[in-house]
Amino acid sequence: MSKEETSTLNPSSRQTVKFYQTGTFTVGNRLLDEEFRTVQATTERSNSLDSGHRACQGCGQALGARYALDAAMRATDNKIIAANATGCLEVFTTPYPETAWSIPWVHSLFGNVAAVASGIAAALKSKGDSTTRVIAQGGDGGTTDIGFGCLSGMFDRNDDVLYICYDNGGYMNTGVQRSSATPAAARTATTMPVGDNPGSSFNTGKYLPTIAMAHEIPYVATASVHDLHDLERKVEKAMTFRGARYIHINVPCPLGWGSQPAFTIKLSRMGVECGLVPLFEAENGQLTDSTKIRYRIPVEEYLKLQRRFAHVLKPHNTHQLDAIRAIAENNIKRFNLL
Repeated sequence: MSKEETSTLNPSSRQTVKFYQTGTFTVGNRLLDEEFRTVQATTERSNSLDSGHRACQGCGQALGARYALDAAMRATDNKIIAANATGCLEVFTTPYPETAWSIPWVHSLFGNVAAVASGIAAALKSKGDSTTRVIAQGGDGGTTDIGFGCLSGMFDRNDDVLYICYDNGGYMNTGVQRSSATPAAARTATTMPVGDNPGSSFNTGKYLPTIAMAHEIPYVATASVHDLHDLERKVEKAMTFRGARYIHINVPCPLGWGSQPAFTIKLSRMGVECGLVPLFEAENGQLTDSTKIRYRIPVEEYLKLQRRFAHVLKPHNTHQLDAIRAIAENNIKRFNLL
């Protein structure tokens, strides 16, 4: 049984996509016009992050980095320089003396990757090179915490850099400690599930996409590794802007989340469908578009696949579950997700 549905792969040009399999979320590339096929589905992909790295099985960050950088390479005719903060992505891709990167790549300290990328952009400008583009990469710890000041400075100066944050909700590289992007009630090594309100405290932390919007930079977007078409489109769109840009990508971590490696894409999708991971775009501080939730699911269906939330689903912690549901409801209203 088939049904017709309008694809939103490109807001300015839409194609009718045929779904021949009910109950699945797959889109066969053979049914898509070539211009709508993902970078990963083509033989021309650059393999910016190549095989041989040492990421954990099911690592969402490895997927997000490859998807994002390959899309940026296609958008810039393979003229990219990437700066990378210390963290999981740096550690598992560059065990001395090896590297899994096939692009010009610079390792920075944990907290200064935005400043390093700004310096690279300034050097290119002084040389008169307007075609080579700069990308900065960091996890949520190096972005929302340690590197927050340098990132805000990059936004303030409107430096010509695309900053990509791979958000897995904690300091996974150093033992799964809480970051300011750790979800409320989540268990980490520093927010244990003990007491009346176990796990990470509510009403703490920060949400970088809206902080980036407050800087009124040219482009801000959120993405998730389960929706490859959307992720690639947003990266390619970001490369059409000059000035500071920010993309926040949700990347599940089986180790830190206590989830099965095979569930990485499933969890990415469920986070969006329950409302806890809003997908949207903004330009110059104003929300311009959001991805609607097609099939909304209960928050608890998402939480129960992650051991970091096991305590939330116990009968005596219904107040925490209700509070998380309220966060999802607020996201849905705030970003117009339904």
